[in-house]
Amino acid sequence: MVTGAADYIEFLKKAFYAEELNRTVDEENSIVRNCVLKIGKSCFMVGEAKEDFPTMITSFYLFVEDPEKVYRNALKNGATDLFPPTKMDYGDLQGGVVDPAGNYWWISRRLVKEGY
Repeated sequence: MVTGAADYIEFLKKAFYAEELNRTVDEENSIVRNCVLKIGKSCFMVGEAKEDFPTMITSFYLFVEDPEKVYRNALKNGATDLFPPTKMDYGDLQGGVVDPAGNYWWISRRLVKEGY
């Protein structure tokens, strides 16, 4: 749940190449009740925050083929830098950004075959 869901959805499309699968809006077509988006193989929902469902900050661990590309694209489209893609000792190439709603995104590609 975010304040300004329509703008946030556009950010996700631009920054993380999200695909919009479905959107439900209120009667005046001005408030996003819910929107299902897909990034890679994962789907999630975004909706406009309201009294019963206030804004919630979270973090996402996003696996992509090219973390450097997605990281740069996220910054270009309004995300704030946490750290550039770096080879981590746990076997990921990972960068971090914060989106305009305050959510953390760990943009990663697994470099090894074993688990964590």
